[in-house]
Amino acid sequence: MKVLVIEDSDRLRRSLGQGLGHAGFAVDQAEDGAVGLEYLAIYTYDVVILDLMLPNISGLEVLQRLRAEGNDVHVLILSAKDQVEDRVRGLDLGADDYLVKPFSFDELCARLQALVRRRHQAKNPQFAVGPLLLDTARRQVERDGQILHLTPSEYSLLEFLSLRSGRVFSQNQLLEQLYRSDAEITSNVIEVLISSLRRKIHRPGEPPIVQTRRGHGYLVEVS
Repeated sequence: MKVLVIEDSDRLRRSLGQGLGHAGFAVDQAEDGAVGLEYLAIYTYDVVILDLMLPNISGLEVLQRLRAEGNDVHVLILSAKDQVEDRVRGLDLGADDYLVKPFSFDELCARLQALVRRRHQAKNPQFAVGPLLLDTARRQVERDGQILHLTPSEYSLLEFLSLRSGRVFSQNQLLEQLYRSDAEITSNVIEVLISSLRRKIHRPGEPPIVQTRRGHGYLVEVS
């Protein structure tokens, strides 16, 4: 899941970036509304975490511009404004969720995961992909009742492709979705990740779960 945090508090923004990164999210950070809109014009995100009281361009104006442009990215407002009318206004302007500061980090992660499941019409945090059972809440994968020990990057890749089963993604598209936009990574990181993931989830003689389309990219496709 790729997330954009638009928050003017340096301390909170960096804390969110670090915490969400450890939780398996790819996180970009913007310190005000103008920078946030620049990121949104270039990159695609699963969820935007949006503060309301931002310098230059307020959070509500960012939200209004997004919806006016037809951008349907999920937006979770994270604000100290805790009055009912504040929450109602944010939701009425197109936010998908509203969480009041101070907040529980675990609750924030749960809400982010729920928003992504909503986008893919997957209300249950557990879903099957062929012989695999993915648990998006625990970020773990089982096969035949046994937990597969995937790295965070391997799990993120498998979850991303599985939620979009049947769609082909190029290496560049996967790089953009699985890593921070400013991450310094080698050009063959996706090939290496695909190879290591396949060794852990595939069985000899069985059709591969993660498939390659030569010249196009990778996909998850199961019968």
